[in-house]
Amino acid sequence: MATDGAFFPVSYYFQLSFANSKNDADASFKEASGISVEVETQEQVCGGENRFKYKLPGVAKYNNLVLKRGLIPKKSGLGKWLNDSLNGGLAKPIIPTDITLMLLYDKSTPLVVWKFVRAYPVKWSISDFNSMENNLAIETLEFAYTLFTKREP
Repeated sequence: MATDGAFFPVSYYFQLSFANSKNDADASFKEASGISVEVETQEQVCGGENRFKYKLPGVAKYNNLVLKRGLIPKKSGLGKWLNDSLNGGLAKPIIPTDITLMLLYDKSTPLVVWKFVRAYPVKWSISDFNSMENNLAIETLEFAYTLFTKREP
């Protein structure tokens, strides 16, 4: 099968940004996953028709956005937002923000841009510590969001 000069982007060249943070270190991640949407269906039986059920579209369901990176021990805007949201005990309001993920190609030009609207943190975890291994400490951040949009610049 010939590709006719088709361009296939690589998944490792991406950039993230948070609307509430201008710090480049806050947006440095090694992995982004969970980018999917699924439309749930409802089955509807119709009187007089016994051969099948109608499947009607329902509400769109978005998976959480999962980001992984090496642990950054210094204080940052993202770290403060995570702490306030996850450890605030609802004493402070959770402030959602937009997260932008850009798949890049030649000369850091965006190929595809996803915008996760009104995202907020729902989970933070750190990799296991093991004195018998020489691994980096990896933190995993998980965000819920209202919806995402995808566009090609």
